[in-house]
Amino acid sequence: MRTWPMTEVTKLAGVSARTLRHYDAIGLLEPAATGHGGLRRYGEAELLRLQQILLLRRLGLGLATIGDILDGGLDAVTALRRHAEQLKTERERLDRLAATVDDTIRQLEGGRPMAPETWFAGLDARRRSEYEAEARRRWGDAAVDAGAAAMRRMGEAEREAVPGRFEAVHRRMAELRERGCAADDAAVQEVVAEHYAIVASTWGAAPEAQAYRGLGDLYVDSPEFAAVFDAVAAGLAVYLRAAMHVWADRQVS
Repeated sequence: MRTWPMTEVTKLAGVSARTLRHYDAIGLLEPAATGHGGLRRYGEAELLRLQQILLLRRLGLGLATIGDILDGGLDAVTALRRHAEQLKTERERLDRLAATVDDTIRQLEGGRPMAPETWFAGLDARRRSEYEAEARRRWGDAAVDAGAAAMRRMGEAEREAVPGRFEAVHRRMAELRERGCAADDAAVQEVVAEHYAIVASTWGAAPEAQAYRGLGDLYVDSPEFAAVFDAVAAGLAVYLRAAMHVWADRQVS
């Protein structure tokens, strides 16, 4: 039986010796024989397996999954379908991220300000986990989980409409502030009622007074949120918080 030394295999397959040693170490591709000084040699069966490994790697599958397929523990079609779903999810995340970047560029160039609720679309999992951790600290696990479930239950069109609904509220609040209306003015509280309803729809339940007041505090306490509100109108974050506190005291407490 003919065998090829590792140095030849690296040239034939276009892989490094380090890669072949790694495949051997994890049990994915063992050499046909190991000679003096640890020299690995590969036969036709090993070269064919290496070809399949490289093909499946090109399709994006992980080494553990490839091992399961080649060893008969996992159907290749099933694995590829699963991978296709993962790629679809990642593509959707990248599309959201691209849209967020485009909107940010327009805002920085003096265009329409972004609604704060749209800021974090498409960001990496580590960053999202930080925001989720802050939300859980402020409102608790049950509230965050309920909100996530509520957003999943929405249809795509309904989810996409949420940022625009918030933005419309922000602009109406800015107009009322410009007219000199106090935070407890009936017209202001009518707009806050709409804001509260949108929040309730995205949280999966009507916020309790403390939670709604806390959301208003976040709008002011967070420099990022405050900057976006104030891009709509200077002082809007503080104005909205005051109006939300009035609503919480009157309607929720």
